[in-house]
Amino acid sequence: MAPKQDTRRKRTAPAGGGRRKSCFFCKSKVDEIDYKNVGELRRYVSERGKIRSRRISGACRRHQRQVAVAVKRAREMALLPYVAEGREERSGGRGDRGDRGRDRDR
Repeated sequence: MAPKQDTRRKRTAPAGGGRRKSCFFCKSKVDEIDYKNVGELRRYVSERGKIRSRRISGACRRHQRQVAVAVKRAREMALLPYVAEGREERSGGRGDRGDRGRDRDR
C-alpha cells in the first residue's frame, strides 16, 4: 500500500503582475495632513464610515497613520461622520435584536 499524500497545500503569495500603489501624499510631497481638508480625507473613508486600510488606500505607513489621526480629529469636530447616514435593512445574517421579546409567551 502506497503512503498517503498530504492533500493540503500551502498558500503562496499571488504571483505579482499588478503594480503597487504609490502614496498620493509622497507624490504630492505633503508633510502634514490637515484634518480640515475633508474632501481629501473622504477618499480614505468608506461609504460605511470606516477608515480604509493601507492595502486599499495605497498610502505609505507614515501617511496612513496621519490619515487615521486626521479622520479621527475631523470626526470629533463633526466634519466627517462616524458611521453611515441611514441604517438599511439587512437580508440574512444575524436576526434583528430588537424583536427578541415579541414572540415569547407571557
